[in-house]
Amino acid sequence: MKIVVFGTGGVGGFFGGKLALAGHDVTFVARGKHLKTIKNNGLKVKSINGDFQVQPKAVSALDGSFKADMVIIAVKSWQLQEAASAIVPVLDENTMVLPLLNGANIADRLAELIDPKHVIAGLCRIVSRIEAPGIIDHFAFEKPEIIFGLYSGETNKELQKIKSILDQAGIHNKLSEHIQLDIWKKFLFITMISGMGAITRSSFGVMREDEQVRNLIYRTGTEIVSIANAMNIDLNNKDIEKSFDAVDQTLYNTTASMQRDIMEGRPSELENFNGYIVEMGKKLHVSTPVNAFVFHCLMPQERAARKA
Repeated sequence: MKIVVFGTGGVGGFFGGKLALAGHDVTFVARGKHLKTIKNNGLKVKSINGDFQVQPKAVSALDGSFKADMVIIAVKSWQLQEAASAIVPVLDENTMVLPLLNGANIADRLAELIDPKHVIAGLCRIVSRIEAPGIIDHFAFEKPEIIFGLYSGETNKELQKIKSILDQAGIHNKLSEHIQLDIWKKFLFITMISGMGAITRSSFGVMREDEQVRNLIYRTGTEIVSIANAMNIDLNNKDIEKSFDAVDQTLYNTTASMQRDIMEGRPSELENFNGYIVEMGKKLHVSTPVNAFVFHCLMPQERAARKA
């Protein structure tokens, strides 16, 4: 199968690397030193489940010289529009596009940017990063997972094909009948912890042991649940407790990717996380004071990072 992985960071590098290792024809889209190293030396994945290396195709842009059976988009949520435009040359009638970005409305946004018939809603669970050019480090979360499906809950041969490919590559996966709810559950977890991590400059372990910070994280979650419910999405306070269970079981020094981006002066997904909740709160007339506090306190740094 011809697969394009647009974005060769911690997510795209790991899952794309597994697909390449399984023998699929994978083309990675990357840039800079990362691209040069992959071209010259291949892509190395260091993993808590065992290291491996592949020698895939790598390009800086897609020129339409071939058509893809599947495209995995694995960039930051603020880069979605750029990615959607860039993959158009490899789309044909039956190409499936699976976004693995963080955010509550990624599939909806993507369906406005390309033909909706291509779009499969999805999410992933993994803790990984680019350690150095050409090297991906999967350093936490023992069973990386991809969850995907259609909002309708229906299945079809294209979805079954994706499942078969992921199974064959040894990637833990789930074809979900409730993918929108699954996406919101992940969005709840990552938004609760990311913004507060960026505000406090603290690890999961520090935040979960501080009673006042823990309470603020919980209040962030209750606002997210309120927005979801106003959108007829069946998120509830039990999902907040499950998110805290995940935080409590995570390695003490873990930090969220959005938090790391802000702390290191890079553009982040702030607007698509806490900012999205604030935006929807205004539209739906739902109060979101804690998310608003996080969002507005961090936006000066976000604006500075984007200018840089």
